[in-house]
Amino acid sequence: MVRKRPNILVTGTPGTGKTTTSSALAEATQLRHINVGDLVKAKNLHDGWDDELDCYIINEDLVCDELEDTMEEGGNIVDYHGCDFFPERWFDLVVVLQTDNTVLYDRLTRRGYSESKLSNNIECEIFQTLLEEAKESYPEEIVLPLKSDSIQDISTNLSTLAEWVRRWQPST
Repeated sequence: MVRKRPNILVTGTPGTGKTTTSSALAEATQLRHINVGDLVKAKNLHDGWDDELDCYIINEDLVCDELEDTMEEGGNIVDYHGCDFFPERWFDLVVVLQTDNTVLYDRLTRRGYSESKLSNNIECEIFQTLLEEAKESYPEEIVLPLKSDSIQDISTNLSTLAEWVRRWQPST
């Protein structure tokens, strides 16, 4: 079955604007926004709680099973800070949001992140861990890194991505 609408993965370190960008893009394009973190909580697609990282231990197999039919239909924007466990066939575009470390530090501090969680995420951004993960997991031509430091960046990204959706053609 050929999808009639594209699937987009929006990934990046926590605090880079994934949910903000995904929500606005879904509204602009009429694609479905799937926040994987919310899905994991709502459907119990986890193996418990990690006290050290202060988050659920996601069960990647359960998440993929839950999303399989929805992703085959197309028309989805998947929002999650990881990307290497999703099947390559699901996505037509993989967006990696990147934020300046100073900006990111301030955002995560405002969220009340613990010192270890804060340094872990800043380190992840410094070493471009999510960009490397995306490039290793998907064809490089569908991986699109975008700067996400400001409201202006988000606005520019939305225009770029909405235009990409408008021009997208199913592969035959």
